[in-house]
Amino acid sequence: MALAGIELRYLVDTISKQAKGYYVSNIYGIARDSILFKLHHTEKADLFLMISTMGVWLTSVKIDQIEPNKLQRRLRNDILRLKLKEIKQIGSERVAYFIFEGFGQEFVLVTEFFGDGNIILCNEQMKILALQHSIDVRHRKLGVGLEYVPPPQNGLDIFNIDEKDFHELKQTDLIGAKWLGRTLGLPKKYAEGIFKIANIDSKIKGSRLTFDEIKIIFKTTQETVSDVTNGRHKPVIVTSDKTEVRPINFNESDESCVKVGSFIEGLDMVFTESLVNQGKTIQSTASNKKIQELESQLSEQEKAIEVVQERSNSITKVANSLFEMISSGITSIQDTRSIERLENLNVKLLTEKGTTLIVVADEKIRINYESSLQSIASALFNEAKHQARAINSIEEIKNKTQKKLEKLLTKTESEENSITVSAIRKKNWYERYRWFFTTGGHLAIGGRDAASNSAVIRKHLNNNDKIFHADIFGSPFFILKDADASSSISMSEVAHATVCFSRAWREGLYGVTSYWVNPDQVKKSAPSGEFLPKGSFTIEGQRNFIKAQTLKLAVGVLSQDDSFVLTCGPVEPIKKNSILYAVIEPHGIEMVEAAKKIKNEFTKLGEDVAKNISIDDFVRVLPAGKSQVKEIKHGNFSLV
Repeated sequence: MALAGIELRYLVDTISKQAKGYYVSNIYGIARDSILFKLHHTEKADLFLMISTMGVWLTSVKIDQIEPNKLQRRLRNDILRLKLKEIKQIGSERVAYFIFEGFGQEFVLVTEFFGDGNIILCNEQMKILALQHSIDVRHRKLGVGLEYVPPPQNGLDIFNIDEKDFHELKQTDLIGAKWLGRTLGLPKKYAEGIFKIANIDSKIKGSRLTFDEIKIIFKTTQETVSDVTNGRHKPVIVTSDKTEVRPINFNESDESCVKVGSFIEGLDMVFTESLVNQGKTIQSTASNKKIQELESQLSEQEKAIEVVQERSNSITKVANSLFEMISSGITSIQDTRSIERLENLNVKLLTEKGTTLIVVADEKIRINYESSLQSIASALFNEAKHQARAINSIEEIKNKTQKKLEKLLTKTESEENSITVSAIRKKNWYERYRWFFTTGGHLAIGGRDAASNSAVIRKHLNNNDKIFHADIFGSPFFILKDADASSSISMSEVAHATVCFSRAWREGLYGVTSYWVNPDQVKKSAPSGEFLPKGSFTIEGQRNFIKAQTLKLAVGVLSQDDSFVLTCGPVEPIKKNSILYAVIEPHGIEMVEAAKKIKNEFTKLGEDVAKNISIDDFVRVLPAGKSQVKEIKHGNFSLV
């Protein structure tokens, strides 16, 4: 389905509101023309934004890569960790600008949703840095190093129309709906739908419309545009001719219409299905090409066996004929009677470069004309046996080809369902921070950076909580929820986690202490005349110190809400609550390598629980700095 300009305006406005304040935490190349952006916010749930030449939408599912996307690496280099500053549409055209900023830079990702579509990365001056495909046509040229030129505007801007603009209808012999579609850039479904709502024949010529009818068409157009762009619509998925989602159902009685919660939800369903089908086509096309190659090889090998078999039979037949000649008194192959019988068998005698040959079924066999017929017949029988052995060799090759073909056919059948589409799990609010459940079952949350440190204290601190901080510069704030009802063991566990997630881990500083205070001891503003950096707070009154005896954490897989999640914290609570856990200590290997090792070891333990958890999620739970994996075991929690 083609995205309409008014639909794009709704999507741009809606996604802009939801994605405000988000930054890009990951970029996935789903297909040649589709890219998935993972957007992160320190206080809100992650969003997954699909930007494709088909359209743009927020998705609730993640599709495995269908084919490589050549822009992915460049986008990761330039846009990763940048904030999505703004999304805007160019007039009423089917072109959107996604503007990213950060680290003193700004980039614009231009997406065109018309024709074959295009995705173009530009710098702040709109110089093209990379694009899906170059364009060189009469009215514009797009290529790396050139300035981006938008497509020329066709017709009126549908968001700035006046009733006088519609008076041109009276001057045309075009069908009314066709004029409306061409002039305002509206798809046929909208042009005809507007006439239907106005209760005017869409096939009537413009010149035959009255001014009152034109006025009704204008007002209906305005109302339709407003309803679509402002979200005052009831979207449906239409499955009559081809599946598409429409913000407005112009045919209430159409049984092929299925209601959906929102237009974006409908796009997610329809476009995701389209991407999956695209992936199946790509995979089956590649497999079918290989199948055709193997089938061709198999056919050639079967023909070769037939040819060699016929040749072997012909040589044997000639050899037997020579023995018959001997029994009839013929002693020389040069005897005229011998030559006559050989000619009847399509056998030739010739000499090439001084070598005498007998030619049987195009096979040249060296002989000596002076030899007896018996010797020549024996030589022919030997050649027939040689040909038979060649058949065996070709048969072996044919059997190998047959097995390859059978294996590929089986693989191709399985590939029909090999495009994996997994639902993106809605995370609990505390998963945007560092978190774990203590041995006593109490939730502990901590900051990851200055922004989340601030959010932990400002948004989630209650009167019956306890606040923890390591006695070292570069420490997160941790909160133990409902600490008044917790045990001293839980308090020690949170104190231990606070030290481990501080600078002490990265530098291997053992013996660091942590302290806890009550909520009323934390002041969110600096004393008069002083300044507090972001994520910092003033602590007043007595501090209660707890020494961390060692630096040791555990990464665990928990069962939660019918799915599996990762957490990291002190060994004992993680061991108690997890299906699998890995104990880590400072130093060793980089975070990504440690994450890969832990995931691989979890997989080796025979559990599928970690299969769908990404390496990024493993990296995210690890403390900053290098880690060494000390042991990996089954936890105390069982799925049975």
